[in-house]
Amino acid sequence: MTTPARPLIAVPARFSATTSALRYAAEVNARALIEAVWRAGGEPVSVHPATTEVPARLTRFDGVLLPGGGDLAPHRYGAADTHASVYDVDDLQDTFDLAVAREALEQGLPLLAVCRGLQAVNVALGGTLEQDMGGPQREHRHLVHPVEVRRGTALERAVGAEKIEVSCYHHQRVDRLGAGLTVTARAADGTVEGLELVTATGWFTAVQWHPEDTAHEDPAQQGLFDALVRAAGG
Repeated sequence: MTTPARPLIAVPARFSATTSALRYAAEVNARALIEAVWRAGGEPVSVHPATTEVPARLTRFDGVLLPGGGDLAPHRYGAADTHASVYDVDDLQDTFDLAVAREALEQGLPLLAVCRGLQAVNVALGGTLEQDMGGPQREHRHLVHPVEVRRGTALERAVGAEKIEVSCYHHQRVDRLGAGLTVTARAADGTVEGLELVTATGWFTAVQWHPEDTAHEDPAQQGLFDALVRAAGG
């Protein structure tokens, strides 16, 4: 009996200046992220960040996972100044991620956006970011904390709970929401931790945390990847 083909999940690569095993700069994705897609039954495919042919390139995939990474350039959301804490800005990466976010939503492709991915979706839809959450005492770096999940959302259906513990690593957060976006989760300090789009034609949810960090041991976090792959296989 032939085994059904795994749904193809596009995962935009991140640039890495140094990788010892390869000797040169590389395009990478977190192993934990890739393994979470694989456990869910998907075929994760790293996609080269090139700014041409984005719509056509995405049509061959069944779903998209927009991962974390460095900061978006503040001018992308209309900021006149750049905070000193902004790091790892890459113009090509920004252009590609924003295009992928817009195209995936426009094409109705199942889309899971993680950390920077959530921020990219918000900016792609005209929203803004708070460049710095207030320094080390207020940022969510190397932090596990609870979030409240709104009932009746795709996020709640994926994680199966209204309150979950999440692993965060970010110093920026959503300021003004992009067009059509609604908040599906918040941290105790009010930080937006989840977004969904009212008008989305395909499955979509975005989270500010890193579900891949604990997905191997937490069914709620693995549930996000399972939901993505299930939608991609439909």
